[in-house]
Amino acid sequence: MSDAIKHECGIALVRLKKPLQFYKDKYGSAFYGINKMYLLMEKQHNRGQDGAGFASVKFNVDPGTRRLNSVLEENPDKKDDIEWQEENMPYVGNLFLGHVRYGTFGKNSIESVHPFLRQSNWRHQNLIVAGNFNMTNSKQMLEELIELGQHPKENTDTVTVMEKIGHFL
Repeated sequence: MSDAIKHECGIALVRLKKPLQFYKDKYGSAFYGINKMYLLMEKQHNRGQDGAGFASVKFNVDPGTRRLNSVLEENPDKKDDIEWQEENMPYVGNLFLGHVRYGTFGKNSIESVHPFLRQSNWRHQNLIVAGNFNMTNSKQMLEELIELGQHPKENTDTVTVMEKIGHFL
């Protein structure tokens, strides 16, 4: 199967199958998914002492919409308005991918914390990657991307994998 689990990173995924209003009505908050993600990542904290990150994916977003992090603090009257929260809060979504990092390669910095995002103007070509791997051929793969005409923003295994997958999307 695989090597024995030692001190590798941890990954968690939460997918909400019902509208956020359901979770607000049943559990008192539209942050149900975020709270579950926090609990899952907290249970893995011994697997990722270097850092933790999570990505939130919204399924029905209008084109051209940007989000701000301090929205609820600036609009406390919107704490019960689920539709407004979904439209204006970046971390309220339908799918969450979390990652706790135990660094084995690269720097111990915020830039090294997964998940990594590769944005595209095409809805079906956005990509989020979180993984526990070290590649031995990342330099060769980077050179292949450059030969294809790409100009990757970093020379790391995660960015190389993400750009390679993204190219073939």
